[in-house]
Amino acid sequence: MTFLNGHGLRFAFGTLTVLPVRVTRWDRDTARAGMLCAPLAGLVVGVLAASAGVLSLLLGSGPLLAAVACAAVPAVLTRGLHLDGLADTADGLGSAKPADDALRIMKRSDIGPFGVITLLFVLLAQVAVLDQLYARGWAHGAVAAAVAAVAARLALTLASHRGVPAARPEGLGAAVAETVPGAAAAAVGVVAVAGCAGAGALLGGYGAAHHALAAATALAVAHLLLRHCVRRFGGVTGDVFGALAETAATTALVVLALG
Repeated sequence: MTFLNGHGLRFAFGTLTVLPVRVTRWDRDTARAGMLCAPLAGLVVGVLAASAGVLSLLLGSGPLLAAVACAAVPAVLTRGLHLDGLADTADGLGSAKPADDALRIMKRSDIGPFGVITLLFVLLAQVAVLDQLYARGWAHGAVAAAVAAVAARLALTLASHRGVPAARPEGLGAAVAETVPGAAAAAVGVVAVAGCAGAGALLGGYGAAHHALAAATALAVAHLLLRHCVRRFGGVTGDVFGALAETAATTALVVLALG
């Protein structure tokens, strides 16, 4: 695919992870390529998270500690920015104030009650699901961590498609908003969901269908949140992107825990 170029990969890894990748170009073309590469960054984050969980099990821990280690790695690899974005978005939406006032609330450095409560339940849900899956076997937890991370970044690709404006003229949201053509986003989505199905197939049974359903449901829930944020804020921001990623990851995990 033409978007798989060095500048796009550097943009994806340099903006979506803390891995030592220097972004050498910051323009609309590079942002488009970078957001199309976002699921690849998610795959790397997911593999590293899964490795932390498996290593914990190998060292003799129980599934709960493995789940905590697995959930901590994505937070570390993003400097907590996605979790921070989730909290800020929750505060903005929970304020019930007009768009400009809500955006000002989201820019504050502190976290309000809506943000704290949202973070608490999201992290509890992620750890609870990973604990359940690692208890089934290391492969179940590892594959779930990878699928959740891919779904999280794929949600960002789809949120960058044309027709979704930026709420502010500055920031990451403005840099990537409306950069991705709809057809390209759909193509990446199909490939990523198929990859999740392939990973699930390794577990046997209905694993392929179950993991594809988890990824698809994650994208659907993230899309609902995206539409609500666009209505409330007038567009997307970097905080909204963080909220979409965490929402998609958590939804994917919850679906995998069911059945």
